[in-house]
Amino acid sequence: MGTNHTSKIVGVVWGLLVLNTLGSAGATIIPLPRSLIQMVTMGSLVAAFALALVVNPRVRIRPSAYVFLLTLLLVPSLISSVGQEAGFGALFRCARLALFTGTLWLLSRWWDGGTTFVRHHIRMYFVVLGSVAAGLVISPGTALSGVYGGRLVGVLWPLTPPQIGQYAAVIIGLTVLLLLGRRTDRTSAAVVIVPSLALLALTHTRTATVGLLIGLVLAIGSLILTSAAARRFFTWAVLCATMAAVAFSSALQAWFLRGQSQENFASLTGRAKVWHALLAAPRTTSQYLFGMGLGDKSFDGLPIDNSWLAVYNEQGVTGIALVAAIIAVLGGVALLRPPSLSRACAIFLISYCGIASYTEAGLGDASPYLLHLALAASLLATPAGAAPLSTPVVPRQRIPRWAQRSEVS
Repeated sequence: MGTNHTSKIVGVVWGLLVLNTLGSAGATIIPLPRSLIQMVTMGSLVAAFALALVVNPRVRIRPSAYVFLLTLLLVPSLISSVGQEAGFGALFRCARLALFTGTLWLLSRWWDGGTTFVRHHIRMYFVVLGSVAAGLVISPGTALSGVYGGRLVGVLWPLTPPQIGQYAAVIIGLTVLLLLGRRTDRTSAAVVIVPSLALLALTHTRTATVGLLIGLVLAIGSLILTSAAARRFFTWAVLCATMAAVAFSSALQAWFLRGQSQENFASLTGRAKVWHALLAAPRTTSQYLFGMGLGDKSFDGLPIDNSWLAVYNEQGVTGIALVAAIIAVLGGVALLRPPSLSRACAIFLISYCGIASYTEAGLGDASPYLLHLALAASLLATPAGAAPLSTPVVPRQRIPRWAQRSEVS
């Protein structure tokens, strides 16, 4: 199989993983049964695993602390799902997480610290955002419906405002970094960044916006000492942000509050009440250690919207320890790497997922956040050909027989 053909299949596999993690919550202008959408998403994961086996039939994998810890996360997931009799849904989610992790193991063969998977990531999520923009044009009233207070939703494929904001923020950040690293031109970057910024603004997603800004600050900060372009961009960005904050302070405040009262905003749109109730609920020792089994990231019918509490609820303190180890290992490796574009992209993704974990769930199950972190792991992998320098072996020279006789005499 040719290298180009293999690279295309690997890109298709990554795109199928993105499709699998899109979710199925929300309504569309074309009434599609949720069961059909779930069949498409689950079918995409099975297809991704099968294609990964096609291009990696000998199952050659690279050591990866990230995927190893993700594999260990299956243990408390299975223990809680089986032991707590959580039902078929929990076991189905365990199987999904196992397939997701297995596909990442198969893809790890091509993780070499390059930006190939970054381009796959941007392209696929840009296609997803294109479907959101198309839905906005076709049916603006439905896309900006009052269900989410006038915030943008996906109407061709069911997507919530936080999902759209997350995808837009991630590809904006990665594209900016590719531009600073001179891996793309300004025109191509503008084609991605400008419409994505517009969609992000229409979602009114505060978590995605804060994660984008802080993630870019940390990522560009890691390049400042070695990149003149990063220094110029950082200087201009700070200057423009300061001027915008002064000139449009009232408009920015209104956008940030989304018409909510101070009390509602202080309780994080009601999330804090769910969190307190979850932590106050009685648990057995087994439930405390291994959780209640993989579910829909809700408690008493209300969304948890916090990755750490969702993991605590479903995989217990064992799951929290493993997720914390994932973030710590990726962050530690990123800090130890020398400054580079790949390191900056990894820092952006890790910091974004860390910030979003406070108000979004997804670090304990197959989700876009785990896919973002998988991309960070691929960026932090050392090239396959990189090996420590060693003393070159000098070939032994053959001494003619007449020379040997002269030495003896």
